[in-house]
Amino acid sequence: MGKRKSLTAAEKKLLAQFECLPETQRETLLSFAEFLATQILKDPAEAAPSPEPRYTPRPEQESVVAAIKRLNATYFMLEDRAGLLNESSVLMSQHILQGRDIREVIDELETVFARFYGEWQAEMQS
Repeated sequence: MGKRKSLTAAEKKLLAQFECLPETQRETLLSFAEFLATQILKDPAEAAPSPEPRYTPRPEQESVVAAIKRLNATYFMLEDRAGLLNESSVLMSQHILQGRDIREVIDELETVFARFYGEWQAEMQS
């Protein structure tokens, strides 16, 4: 057996408390300690950077549906798809049902996706 390091006062106190517990509570304490250990970020520099959008050039001729697909692929990290779907469908309806210019609709779609990305970034940083 290897040489054992001496315990600190806190470690001794924890061990004494642990030894007083029944087996089921020992398991609970161990599970909680394991959970806490997973929550520790050892070095903030090791944190994964936020994913960046994968920009694809906008084609000369693009449908609204194709633009939405392109923007979904560009902003793949966005989680609020319901909000995006809602705003995208309103814009698509304006184009299809009201005859709104396709370039304007796609420009606005790009703005909507960029806004959602900005909000997502702000949320990730807080």
